[in-house]
Amino acid sequence: MPHAALKSMTGYAQARVEQEGWALRISLRSVNHRFLDLHLRLPDGFEAFEPRIRQAMRNRVRRGHVDVTLHFEPAGPAAVHVNREIAAAYLSAAEALRKQFNMSAEPDLAAILRLPGVIDSAAALTHENSDVLGERITACLEEALARLEEMRCSEGRHLAEEMSARLLSITEHSSRIEELAGRVRPAYARRLEARLKELMGTVPMDPARIAQEAAVLAERGDICEEISRLRSHVQQFEKLLAGSGEAGKKLDFLLQEMQREANTMLSKTPGVETEGLAITDLALEVKSLIEKLREQVQNIE
Repeated sequence: MPHAALKSMTGYAQARVEQEGWALRISLRSVNHRFLDLHLRLPDGFEAFEPRIRQAMRNRVRRGHVDVTLHFEPAGPAAVHVNREIAAAYLSAAEALRKQFNMSAEPDLAAILRLPGVIDSAAALTHENSDVLGERITACLEEALARLEEMRCSEGRHLAEEMSARLLSITEHSSRIEELAGRVRPAYARRLEARLKELMGTVPMDPARIAQEAAVLAERGDICEEISRLRSHVQQFEKLLAGSGEAGKKLDFLLQEMQREANTMLSKTPGVETEGLAITDLALEVKSLIEKLREQVQNIE
């Protein structure tokens, strides 16, 4: 069964583009999340490009928490830009405080240069070459997204293979449960007869009445419908694994329904001799497999 369309929400990728005088590097890190949750880290002066980045991410990613980090790398000292207006404002404020509190210390120029907005190597470029910079950001982001999708698809295929193996085990257990369920009615009759003998001693018992009561008990404990629905859910699950589009939430819903059927089988099957105990063991194993599937599905887009 092909699983090329299934995507994991876990992945990491980065891309880098170079321009004369500077370079850009974008890294993407994604983990599972109920919805699409974007967290951007941009250098000062790049705020104008945030809508462009968010739209590109929404076009390619549907679910998951994704950290988007953009690194700006100037080629050398010539790329450094000093915002003299902001620096002058800091110096003026420092001088006013020095006079107000009668301080003799002069402002520390190195400290001034470290204040926010004074030195911004990207600021000049974002104003003077915004079109070129925007194109490079888009190209870099698209390359990073392609690599992220490749990793998420690869992880999705791996998850699908593991889930298919567990679905096969559930199907095999269901067939075995169905086989055992067909032998439960005679087991009910044997248990009922033994119980009545214990209560009534040597008083004669009507075999037809015993069979009738055993049939009623067996009807109450019939799990054929649960087995049928469980198989139907497994088939729908397999179709979603082989389909396209977002599957995570649908798969999780199906697993909830499968868990419901397994729980009902357990509640309807008391420990009736060997058959009932075997059904209980198999149903518990089915529940365990479903729980493991639910853990994996939480990471499917």
